[in-house]
Amino acid sequence: MAVTRNDFGSLLHGWRDRLSPADAGFTATSGRRAPGLRREELAQLAGVSVDYVLRLEQGRATSPSAQVVGALARALQLSRAERDLLYRSAGLLPPQDATINTHVPAGIQRLTARLGDVPIGVFAADWSLVWWNALWCALHGDPAAVPPIERNVARAVFGTGAAHAAMRPVHSESGGESFAASIVGDLKHALSRYPADVQLGHLVQELKETSVVFADLWETTATVEHTTDRKTVRHPEIGELVLDCDVLVVPGADLRMVTYTAAAGSSDAGKLDLLRVTGGQAGTRLP
Repeated sequence: MAVTRNDFGSLLHGWRDRLSPADAGFTATSGRRAPGLRREELAQLAGVSVDYVLRLEQGRATSPSAQVVGALARALQLSRAERDLLYRSAGLLPPQDATINTHVPAGIQRLTARLGDVPIGVFAADWSLVWWNALWCALHGDPAAVPPIERNVARAVFGTGAAHAAMRPVHSESGGESFAASIVGDLKHALSRYPADVQLGHLVQELKETSVVFADLWETTATVEHTTDRKTVRHPEIGELVLDCDVLVVPGADLRMVTYTAAAGSSDAGKLDLLRVTGGQAGTRLP
């Protein structure tokens, strides 16, 4: 079936009505006229204005960028086939296998929303943050305060821009050098799998030119496997939290879920509970 741009708004509205607020990390309340997401909730998840969502659904905005379409697809928890349909309805080519995947499966989105007592961040193969829950936001600061291109661990560690400036102090028990080497090793592995990914190529070239440490590690580091690590996060209000950090690979999606946990009943678990009660909004991902 041929899909035109006139279908974009209908698809967006239909899929918004389909998605349960609870599955998107929101608390269902009485007084909802429809079972699905409100426009303001979709706007929050996708990182666009409510007015823009309205104009897209009404067909008054007809040329969304690939970045915005991707963010809407993730926010709506679309399957890959549905995501591709949304791209085509916007007059865009769907992402190809030669580029890094940033599509977060619906099951992973539900998991991050429902595990509200665990800070979870979901990262693409180039260590760009593509999804997070409320407790991640409370622990590490709001990723929405950083420009989309800066939401990348490599930029935070080796760069000098907004990502580096916004990064809260984190001490790794295994040592900062080991962590830095693991990130470089991952980027080398990603570049071997996605040599045609323009954004990844630009990231690597930029860091080679601006960071002597990155350039040296690029020449000497092989792929480093991630293991459980203990990290100390210095929060501006809560103080230090000593947490176990795990990197979990999402099969078939080339995504990484980073989780922070503390032993039940420990003082650090109590600090996480305090953050959960006092900080963050519903789980979100911005483009």
